[in-house]
Formats: sequence, C-alpha cells, structure tokens
Amino acid sequence: MANPNPLMVQSSGSEPADAAVQSALRTLDAEGSGIAAIAAALQSDLRASFVAAVDLVRNAKGRLIVTGLGKSGHIGRKIAATFASTGTPAFFVHAAEASHGDLGMITPDDVILALSWSGEQPEMKNLITYAKRFRIPVIAMTAERESSLAKAAGIALTLPKAREACPHNLAPTTSSLMMLALGDALAIALLEGRGFTSVDFSVLHPGGKLGALLKYTRDLMHTGDAVPLKPLGTKMSEALVEMTSKGFGCVGIVDARGHIVGIVTDGDLRRHMGPQLMSATVDEVMTKNPKTIDRDVLAGEALEILNSSKITTLIVTDASKPIGIVHLHDFLRAGVA
Repeated sequence: MANPNPLMVQSSGSEPADAAVQSALRTLDAEGSGIAAIAAALQSDLRASFVAAVDLVRNAKGRLIVTGLGKSGHIGRKIAATFASTGTPAFFVHAAEASHGDLGMITPDDVILALSWSGEQPEMKNLITYAKRFRIPVIAMTAERESSLAKAAGIALTLPKAREACPHNLAPTTSSLMMLALGDALAIALLEGRGFTSVDFSVLHPGGKLGALLKYTRDLMHTGDAVPLKPLGTKMSEALVEMTSKGFGCVGIVDARGHIVGIVTDGDLRRHMGPQLMSATVDEVMTKNPKTIDRDVLAGEALEILNSSKITTLIVTDASKPIGIVHLHDFLRAGVA
C-alpha cells in the first residue's frame, strides 16, 4: 500500500536527513561567526560607541524608542521588549508608521535606537528629520559606517560585515541575529549597571510560568495549624498521628525554645521500622538539622533546593522558628514546576 504522505517516504532515507542536518550546521556556523565578529568588534572599533550608547540610554529622562522596518523591525520589537522587561522603559515605533502620526509618540526626553543593516531605508528620513528638529538623540545600529543613518546619528553602533546563512547571501539571517545579539548586550549592560535584581524582575513579570517562578516562598507556604510540629520527647505514636493528619509526609521537631531541630519523614519511618518504633521518641528517629528555607526566598530557588536535595517538603523558618511548610505539590499547583 502506497504511503499517502510523500514526506514520510523522503524523510525515512538517510541522505535527505543528512542533507538537512548539514544545512542546519552550516546555518549555525554562519550565524555563530556573526556573533563572534561582534565580540571581537566590542574589544576594538565598537567599544567606544557601545559604552557611549549605554551611558546615553541610562541617563535619558524619557524612554528608549526602538525603530526599524522589515526584518530589522521584527528584531526591533524584540529588542524593545527585552529593554522594557529588564528595567529600561522602551517601546517600538515602526519607521514607516512614524510618518503617519506615530512621531507624536516620541518626546524630546527620549532616545531613538534605529535599526537598519544598510542604513539607507528612505522610510526613516522623516523620523531622522523629526529627531534633528527636536534634538532627540539617535543611536544607529547598522553595518554601513558611511550610510545616511550612521552619519545622521549621534552614536553609530557599526556591526561587522558578515555573510548571511542563506546560500544566496540574500535572506536576512546572520545579520538579524547579530542585531538581536547586540540589542541584548545593550539591555543586559544597562540591567547590570542599574543593579536590576530578581525582585525588580518579578514586579515586571507577574504572569505565566516566569511569574510563578518569581513568587516567594511566603506566597505558597501553609501556615498555622496546617504545619505538622511536635516537641522533642514526643512518642512516635503521637508523631505518626500528626504526620497522617497534616498530610505532608513529615513532622517537624522543635526544642523548648520553639526552634526547629529535626524532622521525621516517611524515609525515617522506613529506616527505623520495627516492633519498638511506636514506643520510641522522635529524638531517636528524627533527622537532625533538617533543610529549611526562609520565607523571602523565590519560588524558583526553593524548587531548585527540593530537586537538588531530592526531597518533597521544606520547613519555612524565621530566626530558626518554623512558621510554615511548602510541598512540591504547592509548586506544581502554582505552575512553578
């Protein structure tokens, strides 16, 4: 019976598959060469203009306006989003739409980052004229040092020449990636220069899995009577009732001052299983100095502790006193894991 899908027939052979992989490797090699060329340029010709661009954006009273069109426009949108999410107020203005009213979105306090590989898009003329009229600083990102855009800009980030991954050297591939990489480099340099923290990041990313990772332990923990706790000297028969009723598979053990000093888990029960278990005290069975966590630790960090320690629960403490408990299931429900 003939295969109704001819693509399945072709992909089953090794030669087409090998050709596809070799093509992919050539693409990655070409694009990797472009990134390497930027790294080299940053240590020579591009260094001074990059530092100047970072200082200009950092000291701007307004926002960073990223502009471009075509593939540069698509890259510009991503760059603007990266800046905005890492503490640099930014948005994208399409270079062609700017002439039809969107120039009103740009103020004299702003800085313009204009992307164009050739630096000769006629659609940017009105935007550059507007910038000159109102003395709005312009940073050009282009591969042509002598282009109209580079000459009109106060700072020119001149990208090194690189061959496109396209075998015809036409489709923007390597060039697009190089622009994106340099935009990321600018954004991260500003992030680090400002001391932008994970706490700042969480304020700007409250949604989705990223938002869940940036919740705090205090947002997920169980508190009050829900926390399974027993004092030193408690019979294991009583501790087992506490473990069963609270449903976390463990019970924290506290000393006379209320400090956490141990924990009894399902694993401890298995290791001490025998006829004397129920009459023993928790002191004899517990694991001493259990892993605990502070209430202000990010959920992503707490999950890493659980995974690396191969445990499912953590007692949350404040000054060594238990104030809550978190279970792996809490992270699953919150969308962290």
